[in-house]
Amino acid sequence: MLTPGARVKDIFEHGAALKLECASKLQFVVVLAAQRVISTIRFGNKILACGNGGSAADAQHFSSELLNRFEQDRDGLAAFSLTTDASTLTSIANDYDFSQVFAKQIRALGRADDVLLAFSTSGKSPNIVQAIQAAHIQKMSVILVSGRDGGPAASNLNAGDIEIRVPSDSTARIQEIHLTVIHCLCDLLDREIIGESK
Repeated sequence: MLTPGARVKDIFEHGAALKLECASKLQFVVVLAAQRVISTIRFGNKILACGNGGSAADAQHFSSELLNRFEQDRDGLAAFSLTTDASTLTSIANDYDFSQVFAKQIRALGRADDVLLAFSTSGKSPNIVQAIQAAHIQKMSVILVSGRDGGPAASNLNAGDIEIRVPSDSTARIQEIHLTVIHCLCDLLDREIIGESK
C-alpha cells in the first residue's frame, strides 16, 4: 500500500504521462478545433458551451476566458455557458426532463454556424446527446471534448463535427486534460486575434 506522499507522486506521474501522450495524439485535432472556434468568432457567430459536474465548470471556464480575457487584454468574445442559469436549468428539468436542460437552450439561442462546445468525460450523459442533436437541428457544428470511448455523444456527431477524445478511463485524468485543451484553444485564439505574446 502506497504512503500518502507516494500516492500523490503517483497521481502526478500518471497525469504527466497522459499529458505527454495527449500532446502527440491530440495536437492536430486541437488545432482543428481552435480553427473552428476562430472562424466562428471572426464571422460574428458564437460558442455555446455545456457539460455536467466538473465538465460544467469546464464550460464556464472556457466562456469566462473568452468573454473576459485569457492571458492578454482584448475585447470580449461571444461565448456562453449553458450551465450557469439556475432558474432556467431547474425550470426545464422540472417542467420537462433533465435531459433537455441544454437542448432547449440551444433551440432558443443557437443559430446556424454557431458552435456547440460540449464537455463529457464519458460521452454517456443524455443531456449532452440531446444537446448535440439540438445543435444539428439548428445547423450548428459541434466540438465534443470527451474521454473513454466517446460514448453515445461521439456516435451522434456529424461528419463535419470535431471530437477531442482523451485516451483514458480515469475521470480525474480526463478532466485534467480537458483543462489543458481549454487553455490551448484560448491561446491559439488569442494568438490569431491579438498576435504573439510580447
